[in-house]
Amino acid sequence: MRAEYRALVSGSPAAALDRDGGPEHLTASCFVFSPDLAQVLLCFHKKGRFWVQLGGHIEPADDSVAAAAHREAREECGIDDLRPLGGGVVDLDRHSLGDGFTRCSAHWDVGFAATASLTAVPVGSDENDDVAWWPVEALPVNVPPHFGRRLRGVLDRIAMVEDDRHAGSAGQPSA
Repeated sequence: MRAEYRALVSGSPAAALDRDGGPEHLTASCFVFSPDLAQVLLCFHKKGRFWVQLGGHIEPADDSVAAAAHREAREECGIDDLRPLGGGVVDLDRHSLGDGFTRCSAHWDVGFAATASLTAVPVGSDENDDVAWWPVEALPVNVPPHFGRRLRGVLDRIAMVEDDRHAGSAGQPSA
């Protein structure tokens, strides 16, 4: 799938990043977790009518796809204090869109991760009907197909990065 993403972006970089560049383009999302990774913050998507991670289109002012993902997450949940997690891209998902989407036929989503305190109160936006914390082991029924598998893959990627980070610091002199 990574090769297909590279081909999309290298074929027409500007169009791949622009929501008006064609019916298929990149989007940026952010899986927001509690610090212990036991809860995930999901929004109820107005057009899709399902619970999903926070995210949306890349804007011209975004410095990177990661910046777009974190901006979208802050806008959609009202929590400013998001801490990046996972060391970069943690999920790739290309999905066709339903009838509620007029300009787009498919999104090539690039997913990142962050944490937020459970004491931070999420507030929905005009792009969603609700935003709420859910246990990662007890997701709501109305999530997109394969969302649980994707979420498990994101958590596995985060665990791998954290394991590598701890292994890299093993044997280092402490300060």
